Amino acid sequence: MLLVVDVGNTDIVFGFYEDQIWKAVLRTPTHQPWSANGVVNWIKKEWASKDLGETLPSLALISSVVPSISPQIQRGLALWLGYSPAVMRPKLYESLSIQVIAPDEIGSDLVANAVYAHENYKSNVLIVDFGTALTFTLVNAEGKMEGVSIAPGLKTAVKSLFSQTAQLPEVPLEMPEFNLGTDTVSAIQAGILWGYVGMVKEMISRVKEDKKGDLKVVATGGLSSILTPLASYFDEVNKLITLEGLRLIAERLNA
Repeated sequence: MLLVVDVGNTDIVFGFYEDQIWKAVLRTPTHQPWSANGVVNWIKKEWASKDLGETLPSLALISSVVPSISPQIQRGLALWLGYSPAVMRPKLYESLSIQVIAPDEIGSDLVANAVYAHENYKSNVLIVDFGTALTFTLVNAEGKMEGVSIAPGLKTAVKSLFSQTAQLPEVPLEMPEFNLGTDTVSAIQAGILWGYVGMVKEMISRVKEDKKGDLKVVATGGLSSILTPLASYFDEVNKLITLEGLRLIAERLNA
C-alpha cells in the first residue's frame, strides 16, 4: 500500500492507494496544535475506523506548503510507519518527467498537479486548482511548466470580505441563479461566485489564445464543482488530481 499526504493551507489530506484504487482518503484541518505523537494517535484512530488491515503502507510521500507543521507530520508518520517518508523538495524534482519552474519557490502541490496532467495528456494542459488559493498552472506537451497564476480562493475571498466589513455576513458558497442579488447574502454570492466564473473564463481564454487553441483544461480542488457554469470549459474535473500526481511521483521514485 502507498500513502501520500498533501499538507495544504486549509486541510491535510491522507490518501491510501492499493490495487489500483484509493482505499481511503482522510481529511483533517491543517491548523491545530500538531505534535509527532498527536499525528500518530490521529492516524491510528482513522486507520482502525476505516478497517484498512494490519499491514501498514510500505511507501509514503509527503507534500507540504505549510513549513511550520511539516516537521511534526514527518516525525509522526516516521514513528507510525517505522521509516522516514519521502518528502517533495527541489532535489526530488530532478527525477520527475516534467521540468519544474522556480523549484525553490513553487508549491509542491502544483508540481504534483503538473505531473498528473503531463502523464495523462501529453499535451498543453492548464490545471485550475480551486483551493485556499485559486491557481492556474500551465504545463506544455514536452512536460515543461511554463507558468503559474495565483489568486485568492473562493473561501479566502468570502472570509476576507467578512473580516474586513462590519455589516456583511459570511455566506455559504452556493452558485446563485442570477448575477445580481436581491438581498445581502445573494448579492455577495453573485459578486464573488459570478466574478470568479468570469475570472476563470478569461484566464482559460487567454491561455488558449496563446496556445492557438491547442489546450486541455482540467480542474481540481475541493471547490472545483461549485462554479457550475464552468463545467463545459473543463476536459476533466477531478478532486483527487493532487493525490494522483503524488502517487505517480511516489511510484516513479520506487521504480
